[in-house]
Amino acid sequence: MSHAQDERHPFLDDLTPDAELVSSVLRGPVIGREDIRLAVNAVGTFYASQTPTFVQTAGSRLFIEYDAVLTSGESLSASVVVDHNADGSVPRVSVRMSPLGAVLSLASHLRDALSKQLPEGMFL
Repeated sequence: MSHAQDERHPFLDDLTPDAELVSSVLRGPVIGREDIRLAVNAVGTFYASQTPTFVQTAGSRLFIEYDAVLTSGESLSASVVVDHNADGSVPRVSVRMSPLGAVLSLASHLRDALSKQLPEGMFL
């Protein structure tokens, strides 16, 4: 078994069944553990690279910042806030990305990848 399989995802493994994901690349929240996994995993397929730049826990929140290069060559920066319940479960994740050009490019890729699985009104 590889080391990577031993590592837990910073939030996907702990999502509550009715968790909420809000993001710069979506018009509205993604609700539910399975749909959030679908969206997060889809976004990952459009990253050529991802480099964490900051990880810090403050109280019940985990803050993650990273830089990424999209498969299209565009660079983006993201800030992730993961809210935790007292039991360690995750009810809410917020992902803010910039600059706008890369956000719109990623949003377009996401719409193409997930428009059959998630509600159409969710996409930019």
